[in-house]
Amino acid sequence: MLKTIDSLGELRGKRVLVRADLNVPLDGTTITDDGRIRAALPTLTRLVEAGARVAVISHLGRPKGAPEEKYSLRPVVGRLGELLGQEVAFATDTVGSSAQETVAALGDGQVAVLENLRFNAGETAKTDEERLAFARELAALGDAFVSDGFGVVHRKQASVYELATLLPAAAGELVLREVDSLRKVTDEPERPFVVVLGGAKIADKLGVIDALLGRADRILIGGGMAYTFQKALGHEVGLSLLDESKIDVVREYMERAKANGVELVLPVDTVVAPEFSADAPATVVGVDGIPADQEGMDIGPETAKLFGEKIADAATVFWNGPMGVFEFPAFAEGTKAVAEKLGAASGYTVVGGGDSAAAVRNLGFDETLFSHISTGGGASLELIEGKDLPGISILEEDQK
Repeated sequence: MLKTIDSLGELRGKRVLVRADLNVPLDGTTITDDGRIRAALPTLTRLVEAGARVAVISHLGRPKGAPEEKYSLRPVVGRLGELLGQEVAFATDTVGSSAQETVAALGDGQVAVLENLRFNAGETAKTDEERLAFARELAALGDAFVSDGFGVVHRKQASVYELATLLPAAAGELVLREVDSLRKVTDEPERPFVVVLGGAKIADKLGVIDALLGRADRILIGGGMAYTFQKALGHEVGLSLLDESKIDVVREYMERAKANGVELVLPVDTVVAPEFSADAPATVVGVDGIPADQEGMDIGPETAKLFGEKIADAATVFWNGPMGVFEFPAFAEGTKAVAEKLGAASGYTVVGGGDSAAAVRNLGFDETLFSHISTGGGASLELIEGKDLPGISILEEDQK
């Protein structure tokens, strides 16, 4: 069991550091998807109502341990204030004089956001000592710590792991909901249990396939990763995404699926184009007819229909990874079809974060159609795999 906010006792007047995941996509300084900010609201609202003095810490993007204006959290502050219905203060550094003064100035029920954690090299340092040193500086700003950035709980980083060893720590509402929702998939899921995997890199999903070959009833493979499977079957894949080094692994997985009675469903047709661009002319071909000078950009209409049929009767569905280049309208139909089938399914449906969650929102789907939309792509995959997530294990009740 994870320690909850209740375990922190009376919070009025206490400084509470909240590790959120405010890593939102930006177009310049404009937020293009505020889903992660909205996901942080239940925890922040609860703490505000309890009278805590809340300092939100987060990363944004991948700065190299030093300030970069394009990765500043400043654009997030205004939107968070709108959603909370109160002014949110902003510290222009992470643990320096601005952070110290901003936190010290907070009143009960007030909120501040500190600048990007990754502007400090200690946040993602490879050595325990460097991370712990930075975590100590963060801990000096708070009386308690709430971990609510599910998207980073699979990372051993200063604000995720070490900080939880220095202050009374608890899981936030989002982390609790994520873990509970995903464990419905990993712990005795209702059957048929169907897994839909897509995305560009097959290497990112091999661990999940390996773990699920003994648990899922059906595994549907789409997206760029499908072409390595097609190549393993002897098909020409043209210029499509291909990981030659994983062909033998894929063959072994196909053999194991057959031996375990797991139905492994691959595309039967694909949408190809001569180049990777939004206005490239699209053609539908069978998977055994991809021209050598073209690349696969989406699953074809027959595959979309097939996948829909395999999802329709599922009692549990986990989906991670788009079926094609959904950012280009001409190649979004496969991803849209899978999202529609998940939304219409009567079973328990989980969208496993990352590009899948972005696709659901960008393609205009009502998020309430799905049982759960995860905020963490990598974290959700590693939890499904059964890996130890440092930011979760440190919050277990048997931890000191």
